Amino acid sequence: MKVLIIGGAGMVGRKLAERLAKDGKLGSKAISSLALYDVVPPQKPAGASFPVEISTGDLPAPGETDKLVASKPDVIFHLAAIVSGEAEQDFDKGYRINLQGTMNLLDSVRRAGNTPRLVFTSSIAVFGAPFPEKIGDEFFQTPLTSYGTQKAIGELLISDYTRKGILDGVSIRLPTICVRPGAPNKAASGFFSNIMREPLAGKEAVLPVSEDVRHWHASPRAATGFLIHAATIDGEKLGARRALSMPGLSVTVGEQIEALRKVAGDKVVARIKREPDAFIQGIVAGWPRNFDTRRALELGFKPDASFEEIIRIHIEDELGGKIA
Repeated sequence: MKVLIIGGAGMVGRKLAERLAKDGKLGSKAISSLALYDVVPPQKPAGASFPVEISTGDLPAPGETDKLVASKPDVIFHLAAIVSGEAEQDFDKGYRINLQGTMNLLDSVRRAGNTPRLVFTSSIAVFGAPFPEKIGDEFFQTPLTSYGTQKAIGELLISDYTRKGILDGVSIRLPTICVRPGAPNKAASGFFSNIMREPLAGKEAVLPVSEDVRHWHASPRAATGFLIHAATIDGEKLGARRALSMPGLSVTVGEQIEALRKVAGDKVVARIKREPDAFIQGIVAGWPRNFDTRRALELGFKPDASFEEIIRIHIEDELGGKIA
């Protein structure tokens, strides 16, 4: 089985590549090759028993996606996107990468002539206020950001290309990934991870919103599991409804902080500094807070057990089990 990860240098792409290298297979099928692509060189996962190809480029550039699918991969993970805050601030760049890049990829798959399973990482940003207390998969899409709009269009395109038999697509709406390792990025949601990750590493972190802000979370480990399950699930079970929200945990910022206190203590929590930011507050105010994901659960997608578990996963996977 040939696997292609577009966006392989990002956090989710890196975690997925590491998991595939460790497992050596996707579902019941052995992986024969893995291609990792991004705008910067992805990191080659250690211990892979199959060839790993690393490449870089500009996804929306003419001919770029044709090269990516020339080998006719069996499974394509399309993770590449610029993040929410950046897409909102740079309108043209957001649509060029997040929409034009996706459209080019789908058309390249059409020209290649095989029918790969394509897993697209969508987002809960496809929904916007006002919304019910819990959002089900049947709720209509009213994105309030350019990023959410770009993801919603991607979902529709993938469903239609699947309907036409060009590919076998699945769009999974990921919760906000927390705790996200690495340096802070331009995502408007970045502070949810920053206020966990930085204090655990002995650094101060800024909280730009109030503690009563509620949000929907999943760990990087859970997200990797979602991607693998989406790549292997029987398409017949999905029917024509090829986009679905992934299970997660709905917690307030205050509940996040209390979970951090339980796991790491008062000294770590004291490193969180409250500095309100009207721009971030405005974006977050339009985001959904909770979901009814019974469809995903019935299809076998597995969430994290608690926010304390999410924090412990980060300490185990990224900090070697140690807290600063």
